[in-house]
Amino acid sequence: MDNEASRARREQRRRALRRRRSAALTGLVGALLAIVVVLAAGSLGSSPGKRNHGASSALAPNSGQQPRRGAPGSARGTATAAATGHPGTQAAPILMYHVIAPPPPGAPFPGLYVSSQEFAAQMQALKTAGWHAVTLDQLDAYWRTGAPLGPGKPVVLTFDNGYQSQYTQALPVLRRLGWVGVENIQLSGLPPSQGGLGQDQVRGLVSAGWELDTQGFSHADLITLGSEQLHYEVAVARRVLRQRYHVPVNWFCYPSGHYDATVVAAVRAAGYRGSTTVIPGWGRPADDPYRLHRLRVLGGTSPQALLALLADTHAAPSAPPSYGGA
Repeated sequence: MDNEASRARREQRRRALRRRRSAALTGLVGALLAIVVVLAAGSLGSSPGKRNHGASSALAPNSGQQPRRGAPGSARGTATAAATGHPGTQAAPILMYHVIAPPPPGAPFPGLYVSSQEFAAQMQALKTAGWHAVTLDQLDAYWRTGAPLGPGKPVVLTFDNGYQSQYTQALPVLRRLGWVGVENIQLSGLPPSQGGLGQDQVRGLVSAGWELDTQGFSHADLITLGSEQLHYEVAVARRVLRQRYHVPVNWFCYPSGHYDATVVAAVRAAGYRGSTTVIPGWGRPADDPYRLHRLRVLGGTSPQALLALLADTHAAPSAPPSYGGA
C-alpha cells in the first residue's frame, strides 16, 4: 500500500509539472504572437516615406525651418542648401590682416597694423558693396561641388600669426555682421601677456564659426629648412592643432609667403587641401590650390581704397611656381 501511495504521489507531481510547463509554453507563444501583431500593425500603418517624413521635411524647400548647423569647428555654411553637383566657377578675393590696432611707437612694420575703426569701416563698406565673408573650406566646397556660399559675393578674411586683437577687436565686428574669419595661427606665437592669442580665445574663435588654419610652429622660412624641420613645421603642426582644438585644419599659410616645389610637396603630403600666398590677386578655382593669391590690407587703407584694390587685382596672373620674397 505504501508503495502504491508513493507511486501515486509521484505520478501526481509529474502531471502537475507537465501542466506548469505547458502553461508556460502557451504564455510564451502568446507573447511572441502579440509582438508580431504589433510590428505588423506598425508596418501597415506607415509607408517608408511617412517614416522618414520628419527627417526629410526639415530640409524641404519653403518648409519655414532652418537646417541644423554643424558643431563648432565644422565647415559652417557648406550644408545650408544642397550642392548643385557642378563645380563653382566664381573667383573670390582672400584678404590678409595682421594686428587690429593702431601701431605702437617704433613698430618695425607699422603697415601691418589696422585700427579697429578702420577695420569696422572696411567691413561695412564690403557689406554695402554686396560682399559676404566665407571660409576657405566653404569656398573649396563651392569650387568642388557647387555648395552654396550664402548671399552676396564671397570674400575670405584671413588673420595671420595669432594676435590677440583678432579676438578682441576683429571678432566683435564680424559677429555684428554675421560673418566669420580664418585664423592662420602660429603655434609658437606671442604669449597672451605680449598680445598673442590664448588657447581659450582660439576656442572662442572656433565656437564663433571661424576656421582654424596654420602657418606652422615658428614662422620659419620654409624654403631654407631641411626635410625633418620642414615636416615638423608643416605636418606636426597640423596634427597638434587637430588634436588640441578638434578641427580639420585644411589650409596652410606660407610664412612670409615663401614657398617652392619642396615646400608645396610637404604641404600636400601633410593632408592640407591647399595653401595661401602673399602674391596679390584673387583666389580662382582653376588655379593651383597650393598657390592661392591673397591681398594684404595695410594700415591707413580707406574703405574706398579697399574696394579699388579688389577691382584692380581681379585679373592678376597665376602665382609663380616659387616665391622667396620681393
